[in-house]
Amino acid sequence: MRVAVAGLGLIGGSAALALAEAGHDVIGHDPDPATRAAAAAHVPVAADPADLLDTDVAVVAAPMGRLAAVAAETFPAGRYRGLVTDVASVKGAAAAAFAAHPRFVGGHPMAGKETAGFSSAEPGLFRDRVWVLCLEDGTALDDWLLLARLWTSIGARVVPATAADHDRAAARISHLEHLVAAALVLTADDPLSRSLAAGSFRDGTRVAASPTQLFAGMVEGNREMLAAALDDLGAELGAARLHLEEHARRPEAVADWFDRARALRAAWPPEPGETERVPLAHGALLDLGRAGGWIEAVESEVAVGRLPRVQSTS
Repeated sequence: MRVAVAGLGLIGGSAALALAEAGHDVIGHDPDPATRAAAAAHVPVAADPADLLDTDVAVVAAPMGRLAAVAAETFPAGRYRGLVTDVASVKGAAAAAFAAHPRFVGGHPMAGKETAGFSSAEPGLFRDRVWVLCLEDGTALDDWLLLARLWTSIGARVVPATAADHDRAAARISHLEHLVAAALVLTADDPLSRSLAAGSFRDGTRVAASPTQLFAGMVEGNREMLAAALDDLGAELGAARLHLEEHARRPEAVADWFDRARALRAAWPPEPGETERVPLAHGALLDLGRAGGWIEAVESEVAVGRLPRVQSTS
């Protein structure tokens, strides 16, 4: 399969390296000459984006704000006949950018680092990591399955989801975390706090070092879902504040609140259950994704998937 990768930063560069390592015919492009030069030592790189048109699949790894331009200029619907996918973290916005393309399937690898650029790319970045593939009513199943085979070939776990379901979940497990990390950094802005900061501060604020462009794209593209997630976070913090104020009268309340969170955190990530054979149909695939499951391989008539193991409550 000949695969174009447009954008060779951390995610696009890692995808190009992984696909090439898996034996796919890869050609990449990046608007930055220095990035092209660095990537050319590892994968074939085109100086002219028009060279990407003669491919079967196009992986668009451009910033959120550039998706519409890439859709119109690099892979125009009237000229590019291949299957187009992306890696953006907001799927509703990506679908809108590629609305004119007849063969677009949104995607989002749940992997990354706080560092950016091709110098941070690595072929194993997606191994055993979730790769969401959007499956809508109008999605051609053959196109979706082609991408599922592509991403499982590099070791990713493919999760079927609608764009709306993805964006709601991403707001709560990724986009909100970037806001919280930034708020924690801004709260501990005095010299003594920064000197005392150790593991908890490091882990809780890691993504605050992400590129601002990435953060801004999340906020702009997923504002409504992120606002709802912020409301729910505010309600939880409000409950914690109330428990603190009532501590003299009900000292167990804040401990009970924390215990609920500790139990949920201890159960993450979910332990994989036994493999299941999933019919290659929209409904069955979406049911798997909504139940927290994923696909590890696609065969001729079924997908090989797993659901999280149900933990004993005894």
